Order: sequence, then C-alpha cells, then structure tokens
Amino acid sequence: MAVYVLDKQGRALMPCSEKRARLLLARGRARVHRLTPFVIRLVDRLRIDSDVQPLTLKLDPGSRFTGMALVRQQAQRLSVLSLFELLHRGAAISKALGQRAGFRRRRRSANLRHRAPRFDNRTKPSGWLPPSLRHRLDTTLGWVTRLRRWAPITDLAVERVKFDMQVMQNPEISGVEYQQGELAGYEVREYLLEKWGRCCAYCGTENTPLEIEHIIARGNGGSNRVSNLTLACRSCNQRKGSQPVERFLKNKPQVLARIKVRAKAPLRDAAAVNATRNALLGALLHTGLALATGTGAQTKYNRRRLGIPKAHTLDAVCVGDVQAVKGWQRPTLTIKATGRGDYQRTRLTASGFPRGYLTRQKQHFGFQTGDQVLANVPAGKKAGMHRGRVAVRKTGSFNIRTPDGVIQGISHRHCRIIQRADGYAYTQSRFDSAQLEQEAARTGAH
Repeated sequence: MAVYVLDKQGRALMPCSEKRARLLLARGRARVHRLTPFVIRLVDRLRIDSDVQPLTLKLDPGSRFTGMALVRQQAQRLSVLSLFELLHRGAAISKALGQRAGFRRRRRSANLRHRAPRFDNRTKPSGWLPPSLRHRLDTTLGWVTRLRRWAPITDLAVERVKFDMQVMQNPEISGVEYQQGELAGYEVREYLLEKWGRCCAYCGTENTPLEIEHIIARGNGGSNRVSNLTLACRSCNQRKGSQPVERFLKNKPQVLARIKVRAKAPLRDAAAVNATRNALLGALLHTGLALATGTGAQTKYNRRRLGIPKAHTLDAVCVGDVQAVKGWQRPTLTIKATGRGDYQRTRLTASGFPRGYLTRQKQHFGFQTGDQVLANVPAGKKAGMHRGRVAVRKTGSFNIRTPDGVIQGISHRHCRIIQRADGYAYTQSRFDSAQLEQEAARTGAH
C-alpha cells in the first residue's frame, strides 16, 4: 500500500512506496504523522505545484460496504495506489434506535399516564435521512475529506446505481424503455448473486456457472418475482425440473428451511442505496472537485473485460471509463465504523434484564476503548509484543484485539498508545494467488 506524504506545512504530496518511506524516516528527513493509514510528514521540504500529479478517488457505494480506490492516470492505463473497504454500522444504529424506542414505550406504559402525541408537531428538513442512512453518507464523505488531506486528489468518480424495485420484483414488467436490450434484468442477476452467496442454493457448489432457477416452477404457477428466484448449477436445475422444492429437498430439511427463509429476504440493501444515491452525489459535487459517474453495468463490463475478481474495492477501480489497470493486486485496508462510545450504560440480556453496567468515564489510566496500543508483556503465558485495538476496564486489566484474536488480561502498565481512537477499527488483508484464481473463476472473469 502506498504511504501518504505531507510537506513540512502539512500539505499533501504524492504518495510514495513503503521502501522510500523507510529511508526518509531512517535518515531523519520525515516523521510519522499517522500510523493507520500510514502518513509521514517531511521536515525539510515544502510543496511545489509541479511536484504533484492529479489523482482520482473512485467510490463504489453500497448499503453495508463502500469500496474506495485511489488511482493515478498514466497514459491510457490506471495505476492503483491504495484500496479501502469501508464497513458501515447502519444496522447497529437501527437496532439501537429500535431498542431505545422500546425502552420509552415500556416507561410510558408502566407509568400508566397519558401524553398527547407530539409526532405531528415535529417537522423534517428538506433532504432528511434516517440516522442509519445518514451514517452511511457521513462516513463516506468523512473519508473522502481525510484522503483529500493526505493526497493531492483532483477528481472523483462514483458508481451511481439506481435499483428499480418494481423491476427487481417482477422482471417481466412491460412498457419500460430502459428494460429493453441486452442489459435487461442485469440488476436482478447481480442481486441474486449477492443474495445467494454466488453458489448453488441446493448443493452449495461454488466456482461453477449458475443459472436462475424458479423455486416454484412456472408450470406449477410460480411467478418471476425475485422472491421466487434462486441460483442453481445446471445439474441441480435439471434434476429438480418442475417438481416442488419440498419433494426435491425432502432428504435435506435444513437446506429447504434455509431457502424458504432467504427467499423472503426484503430488498433492504437496494432501498438503502436508492435513498442515499442522490444525497451522496450532491455532497460530492459540493467538494468542488471534478466528478464523473458510472453505471453498475459499465463497472461489471470493465471488471470482466480486464479479468479482475469481484470485490467492493476492485469494483471501485472499474468505475467509469477504464481502458487498462495496473497494480490492482494491492492489499486492502478494511475500515470498520465502530462509533465513539455508547450513551447507554446498562447492558441487557436477551430478555431485557440488566446484566452489567458500563463505567461513567471513558478513560482509564490514560487509555480509552478504541485506542491502538502496543503492549510489551515481559513474562507469563502472554509474554511478547501485542499490537491492536484495546478495550479498557476500570480495574486496569485490558483486552487487546489483534489480527490473531483477542488477548485478555493485559495490564495497563505494559501498554503504550500508538494511535488515539477515531471511531474506526482497521485491518489489512491481501489476496494470495490461489484466492485470486478462485475469485476470478467464481465471478466468471476472463
């Protein structure tokens, strides 16, 4: 992954390689500005406009994940500098708000008092979004702003997908002009691939061509609604034929129950993307940078033409007009939104009874949950160096989440802060060659 470079006044320079960053730090020409993502600041140089080249930040927004790619245009080829995968916490926000509403409802009913309804007195401003959707928008824009501080970004590109919920529910709807042609039903196929995990719903086979299959056969009165569609390999599709799914899977009751549950899954993710697409586009336009948009069909065409496997970050690379791509096998930095704390101080069981209480203060012994720490344990079963995200306790016995798992019971005396909590957790992953081949085969990349 590229290392971001700032001049002595904090202005963004061109990112450099890890080797060059190590040399600058070893020679005393730079200092560490931030660890994750890694940013250094020069101590002996000011930026000159001729020192920087235009960079493009590409985004593939989604309901649960947003892929981001920082690229540089070289002749007719894109050179990938960094890949990011942003994990939103909209589902956690929605769950917390629902729980809070339940608490309010219980208090009002327990007190047996009547209060006049006030929801009619409240107004929503223009462009209002529910908190779970507002979070997706704010975190995406927040990281666009951060990356602009660390790299000389001059252009933005975003995939602007619009899901037609009616077409997804009934692909044979007539009288719609955009449905005609070779791309008709593209959103339905992509939705089914994501919904069923890109494997056969009946036998679980992966890395094989999949066909759209009717759970209730058309000959038995089944419809083309997406709730009646699944994916099956050719062998399972032919063996099932028009027989009822209950008869076909009579020896696999668990598979039958899973299919019935998943078939009725709501179109929640598609609705979330539709609700935020225009707000995100408007906010990106307000940045003042040149903005290009692309369609989902164009992204998929570019990815398959270039032989790039399916991933949120690699979809971002393929957004817009792309002729060739270099360096897409870079590691991906996964950024998980964790929040900065919780107002609720009581932990509850599944039945709603209290099971524990959080402390009233965030910091203990100079640490707070979410800090990145380096623990040097001199002796004992946990002896060694441990680096990761810390969860603090009032007793001073901390837990550290490392890439290899959670290490419990680390004394605060052995910990040293290397980066303060910023509301996100970071992990870095890299594709290996075998994984790349499997992904390419599964997605049909050539």
